[in-house]
Amino acid sequence: MFTGIVIAIGTIESVEERGDLRLRISCPFDPDTIAIGASIACSGVCLTAVEKGGTKGDAFFVVDVSGETVSRTAKGMWREGREINLEPSLRVGDELGGHIVTGHVDAVGKVVDWQPVGASTSVVISAPKELAPYIAEKGSIAVNGVSLTVNGVEDQPDGEAHFSLNIIPHTSEVTTLGSLGQGDEVNLEIDTIARYLHRMQALRS
Repeated sequence: MFTGIVIAIGTIESVEERGDLRLRISCPFDPDTIAIGASIACSGVCLTAVEKGGTKGDAFFVVDVSGETVSRTAKGMWREGREINLEPSLRVGDELGGHIVTGHVDAVGKVVDWQPVGASTSVVISAPKELAPYIAEKGSIAVNGVSLTVNGVEDQPDGEAHFSLNIIPHTSEVTTLGSLGQGDEVNLEIDTIARYLHRMQALRS
């Protein structure tokens, strides 16, 4: 379980095809704090550390990415040189600064508008119609593993939802969201509470 509060940006150093993909990811962690078998959210995807090494501030960990995961996440994100948002799993007693995030991507969205607004950036993302009922104004959503508040939602004739976000300068600097551009694909995870409320409502109907 995660909170959507990214603590570092990592870089995919190498990609090895082994049926699944084996990635070596560099990060500014202390390797002594990375447990083999531990879960690390990589741009919103919960992956398991199978190897680790390096030194404090210049570490790396290795994960395996299945074909199923590749097929359900943003195109091009599992390539060498790609920067990714990193968050270790939540520990008992940690501050819940964002919202509850599982690290399971629900769908891939696409940036349909990107505009600077003052020092911040206004981003509009399209979500597929199966996610539209779960996205609400002032609700939470994880975009590439980052916990964000939905500013507004516009339902589209084809059933998709276009939702807007405000990316403040700090978020742009400490996550990969500052490099988003028109047409980029992003990993989306809906709010867990919204998921259960929708299910309860469906059963009552």
